[in-house]
Amino acid sequence: MSFFRTNGFFDKKFVAFENYKRLFSDEMLGAATLNTLEIMLYVVIFQVGIALVLAVMVDSMKWGKTFFRTVFFFPIVISGAAISLMFVLIYNYQFGLLNSALAKLGFEKILWLSETGALRAIAVPTVWHYVGFYFILFLTAMSKIPSDFYEAARIEGISGIKKTVYLTIPLIVSDIKVVLILAITGTLKVFDFIWILARGQNGTEVLGTYMYKKALIDLNFGYGSTVAIFIVVFGVVLSVITNRLLKREEITY
Repeated sequence: MSFFRTNGFFDKKFVAFENYKRLFSDEMLGAATLNTLEIMLYVVIFQVGIALVLAVMVDSMKWGKTFFRTVFFFPIVISGAAISLMFVLIYNYQFGLLNSALAKLGFEKILWLSETGALRAIAVPTVWHYVGFYFILFLTAMSKIPSDFYEAARIEGISGIKKTVYLTIPLIVSDIKVVLILAITGTLKVFDFIWILARGQNGTEVLGTYMYKKALIDLNFGYGSTVAIFIVVFGVVLSVITNRLLKREEITY
């Protein structure tokens, strides 16, 4: 369909590469791509970072592991739409939880979904939603590390942060690579948070919402399909780049 100008029904005309030519001159697509990359940056730094920190903390516990596994994993079982609606209430200017708390403390209310701050505000539920999933992946990888390694490190006087940096992380580097690829490619599927919280307005347009608007709102299925092809190619390129950057001889045990 990307080679046609079509509304997906009866109006259909072969246009060869016209849609692809339009793709590379589309300023809105460029803005949507930059916004997607910004969300991706937040996901890689905070979603993966927080998941790794939580996994290290829980792995070092002697009691309560099951409880924290359940608590941290819980957000992933909630649908993105439900979480989005919850944050609609949290960010509400008049009666939202955040502004009510600010008003109680004597501060001015904030328009959380403004032109300048909407994307960062939407990044919060996006990050929170999948932290638990990556936390479980990291925790599972750490549980497979033989206890002899840690015993040898303890004898050598290596503990705390040094043990994490020089022992745990190198031994799960392949799992970290998998998580990073999942996080990066997963960002390309972000839609529900953006759509429910902002409808892609206020500078929050991402590739998923832009494709949806073109195909199902403007009924330009030809160009919408072209944007979909771009998303797939973009995801493959990012995955290859991530693999190359993290390419190294993996430690086996």
